[in-house]
Amino acid sequence: MNELDAWIAAAAAEFGVDPGEVEPKLALDVARDVAHQVLRPGAPVTTYLMGIAVGRGSDPADAAARLSALALAWPKTAPPADPK
Repeated sequence: MNELDAWIAAAAAEFGVDPGEVEPKLALDVARDVAHQVLRPGAPVTTYLMGIAVGRGSDPADAAARLSALALAWPKTAPPADPK
């Protein structure tokens, strides 16, 4: 068991969740897509939102795919001009 697996087992136990129900690759892939395509602080917020959606009945794989697609299609904006 690696450290991520140990953390998932401990965190899941706090809420009576079967660690086998946790799909870390889905959350990590979504977080990566959002962090790289949208903005870094959006990654944990988006995975939290994904958790809410799944808790309300969305399929985890579908939620992850939709959020990744949204992030990958997100328009890049130019960084703010340097006010020198």
